Amino acid sequence: MPFVPFAPRTPRRKSPSAAKKEVRLGKAPQASLAAAAACTLAVFAPHAAAQTPSPLGEWQYSAGIPLEKLFAPERPPLEARLGIGATFEPRYDGSNRYHMLAGPSIDIRYKDILFGSTGEGFGVNVLQGPNWRVSVAAAYDLGRRGHDDPAHLNGLGNINPAPEMKLAAEYVVSKEFPLVFRAAFTRSFGGSNGWSADLGAYMPLPGSNEQFYWFAGPSVTFADSNYMQSWFGVNGQQAATSGYRRYDASAGLKSAGFGITMVYFVDKHWFVSADGALRRLLGSAANSPVIQTKTDGVCDISINYQF
Repeated sequence: MPFVPFAPRTPRRKSPSAAKKEVRLGKAPQASLAAAAACTLAVFAPHAAAQTPSPLGEWQYSAGIPLEKLFAPERPPLEARLGIGATFEPRYDGSNRYHMLAGPSIDIRYKDILFGSTGEGFGVNVLQGPNWRVSVAAAYDLGRRGHDDPAHLNGLGNINPAPEMKLAAEYVVSKEFPLVFRAAFTRSFGGSNGWSADLGAYMPLPGSNEQFYWFAGPSVTFADSNYMQSWFGVNGQQAATSGYRRYDASAGLKSAGFGITMVYFVDKHWFVSADGALRRLLGSAANSPVIQTKTDGVCDISINYQF
């Protein structure tokens, strides 16, 4: 799970206590594995690179939450997990320069209705069932500043920080086949002033148990022309001041990637979580003169306490 640094990001997760009962049901090795991994992984959904574009799959910011609900529906009214973490990631999409960020990891859930998370944002589950949910959340985007990389961004101006609205949906196939699908549609109000859509899927992996859990899955991201032009395009004025050729980035597929999320419980309160992902820019993003690399990655780790 990712974390939130004092400049941008964060992770979140949940507790495995309820998973023990499901493991005893003995429906099948698959079901037992799913139950353990689900409820444990849900215990970790705090990521640290949250809203600003990151190679992390969007599903990694809420990994395990729908599984936890399916396998352990009886949850306390209030759940809170707090921690601190660090992430190593590109300075911006397409950059070959990386930096380290550190900051808090926060995840608070109230009655499976309200949530506040450095990874998912602050929102409400507006519709839900035993194996699915639809949520609306307020998030943020830190944007991109020219001084992040003067050698490559000089003359392009800044993409200003901006609030975002995120509409997301998650669906679990079944207890016997715990494949999770997640879709998130995000609108930036300011900054890129555009829409992006993230589609992903993940599953618990073999070796997951009541103390250690891990998940893996792919993701793809689409974006509209406003978003793509802000991050990857070069307009006439920018071309004159930066030396880049004019480039019009078009709407469509932005990137595809693959991520892994892991959680290890030291005891019933303390746990360590880590995330890693690789991403490949595609479409007009991959052909942009602004980027230095089409492939980038990210890794983060956090130490958390669940109350």
